Amino acid sequence: MNLDISRTTLGIAAGIAGTIFLSYCIYFDKKRRSDPEYKKKIRERRRRTRQRKIGNSGSRTELPNLNDHEAVQRFFLQEIQAGEALISSGDIEQGVTHLANAVVVCGQPTQLLQVLQQTLPSQVFTLLIQRMREYGNKAAAAEESAPRNIITEDIDDDLE
Repeated sequence: MNLDISRTTLGIAAGIAGTIFLSYCIYFDKKRRSDPEYKKKIRERRRRTRQRKIGNSGSRTELPNLNDHEAVQRFFLQEIQAGEALISSGDIEQGVTHLANAVVVCGQPTQLLQVLQQTLPSQVFTLLIQRMREYGNKAAAAEESAPRNIITEDIDDDLE
């Protein structure tokens, strides 16, 4: 009988302790949410996260030494594989970025674009063309004295 009282007492004590802990959590969550600075902190955190995502999506992968044919070939294959994998998993933006990087280092970008046009859905290919134009515009802005980017000319010729 003494053993039954101990188990019952232990069960009641565990239940009370759980209830007190749950009440403690609810009380401090309510206190945290009612803080006037809470919403400002949440908005600021979301804004920083959004900016980080935008900043990361706009950044390009470091291109290999274009004089090293083997490094360029490895980079090309890695970018094609990464682009295909990301697009098939549903991350279209990052996949297109990798495919655009591959087109940039490709020796024959026009032929690669023709293959991609046949294999990719039209919306994804259109996004790729837009990304390539952005790259061309950035390169032209960075090198004002240089002529128009060759890749952009090839893309414009293909679209006509």
